[in-house]
Amino acid sequence: MDGKSLNLTEEKLNKLKKIIPEAFTEKMIDWEKLKVSLGENIEFKNERYVLNWAGKSDAFRVLQSPTTATLVPDKDESVNFDTTENIFIEGENLEVLKVLQKSYFGKIKMIYIDPPYNTGNDNFIYPDKFSETKEEYLSRIGDKDETGYLTREGLFHKNSKDSGHYHSNWLSMMYPRLFLARNLLRDDGVIFISIDDNEVHNLRLLMNEVFGEENFVAVLVWRRRASSAFADNNVSTDHEYVVCFQKGNFSEYVGKKKNFKSYKNPDNDPRGDWVPGDLTVGMNASMRPNQAYDLTNPKTGKTYSYNPNRVWAYIPSSMQKLIEENRIVFPEDISQRPMMKRFKNDLKDTNNPFSSLMNDVGLNTEATKQIQNIMDRNIFEYSKPLSLNKTVIEQITSSDSDIVLDFFAGSATFAHAVLDCNKNDGRNRKFILVQLPEKCNENSEAFKAGYKTIAEIGKERIRRVIKKIKKEQEGKLDLDGNASKQDLGFKVFKLQNSNFKIWRTKIENKEQLIEQLQQHLEPLDKNAKTEDVLYELLLKSGVPLTAKIEQKDGFYLINDNEIVLILEKVDKKIIKTVIVIKPQKVITIDRLFNNNDKLKTNTALQMKNAGIEFKVV
Repeated sequence: MDGKSLNLTEEKLNKLKKIIPEAFTEKMIDWEKLKVSLGENIEFKNERYVLNWAGKSDAFRVLQSPTTATLVPDKDESVNFDTTENIFIEGENLEVLKVLQKSYFGKIKMIYIDPPYNTGNDNFIYPDKFSETKEEYLSRIGDKDETGYLTREGLFHKNSKDSGHYHSNWLSMMYPRLFLARNLLRDDGVIFISIDDNEVHNLRLLMNEVFGEENFVAVLVWRRRASSAFADNNVSTDHEYVVCFQKGNFSEYVGKKKNFKSYKNPDNDPRGDWVPGDLTVGMNASMRPNQAYDLTNPKTGKTYSYNPNRVWAYIPSSMQKLIEENRIVFPEDISQRPMMKRFKNDLKDTNNPFSSLMNDVGLNTEATKQIQNIMDRNIFEYSKPLSLNKTVIEQITSSDSDIVLDFFAGSATFAHAVLDCNKNDGRNRKFILVQLPEKCNENSEAFKAGYKTIAEIGKERIRRVIKKIKKEQEGKLDLDGNASKQDLGFKVFKLQNSNFKIWRTKIENKEQLIEQLQQHLEPLDKNAKTEDVLYELLLKSGVPLTAKIEQKDGFYLINDNEIVLILEKVDKKIIKTVIVIKPQKVITIDRLFNNNDKLKTNTALQMKNAGIEFKVV
């Protein structure tokens, strides 16, 4: 009992829903469907096959809204910052995906994500305040408590099944993130998304819209637990899914190589090694009478009777041709079946097909043990087993240059899997992980262990995995050179407001306009650090976070001679040195010229004459 009187409207709606369930969408009446259900002859508005939901147009506007945010390095939390090409980004993933668009557009080989499943108890971010300004949104996603950690009240929203927009809220959260993720994939890129029955149907439709139905690859089924659990409907849901789509030009699935140990060449056939294969089909004599005949070995005269329930695979004329080509193997014992030679050289693909049933993947209990082993206690629930992540990584990635991305990183299982795969096969894949610094519940094991945010758990797990691999390699001979080339490190970056002052659009009077103009006489924030400005300018110039950076006398040289950044002072000597290097592009800050218009003009002319693109910010 809840102490409330009977809600007559709700009671009537529940009765109507039992009679005409097809007239309801997200617990609300769809009046057009109701009229059709009652036999009224009407035409649906904009009748076409399309996924639609409440707030879709607003979610699209969120997607199109640009960001001014940036990423700043945190070397203290990193491992081998100056040499590693692995990246861990702490921040809200929608904004991070926008920040990465220029630098990583079309560069990611594979994406794996494990997003909220929308079980009815999830707390996740979705754009539910479409009326707010960009500044208000940034303020909300940056709500922090007195210790500097993000607050759930300002950022997270529980998406209860009682919500009138239960599915719509989830779709509005996923849509812009998947759209931006597709941009980051290479043309031969692939995305895997873990999901369960709550939203797998909507996810398929959403992916059809974002990636194109023709780019659907498979829905993989993963068994997550060994024994059944009690359920109200008497059905224990023991599986989850991994939905897979390609971007559109994926030509080679790596997979596991076939085992050719059984291929031999006992008769020295010039076509090479072969294995005996079945020469019958599962049809009876009445279904295929022209394939029901006795087969005679022309060399020995021995005759082999056909099986009336499983006839030969070929008609007599085709079979005779195969015999003449020495493709049929006749046994000595006539009670046994003749077989067909299947040559290794005839195989078009040397990989085993990738089964949609992920039978080789461990259960949830494996994930729990792995967390306990690496972190000394079970401090994170609902992580995926390493074997699941490693299976998809090994299936898709094959090159040291492959970059993989997970923007719902959680406890960093994906990074753990990448490092393990590299250790096992000698490749050197690079990972990018994105995780919100979501506060750990104060009653959780993680909080008791000293972890204030989920991002802290992920970073510490990667550090421990790196330490474990290094310890395993101690004292071992690196005969193939794989150990020495492994990237055992990661750079930590954190999402932050721009180091440059952003022009605010809320100007209501002349005084506010004058104040804005005065503030922007110096566009750089007074608290901006040189290194933070450096990375912001690189990101907004489309340069990856792993670029080679050399600090010279008075400037920074990026990727040998791709870009020069002059961030601390400008004088004739620095300009002359830079022109000799002849980079493709030079970027500097306006205030460094100290209102010396002559120096700025001469610098611009010298750069132009040298064929160097010159930009002042």
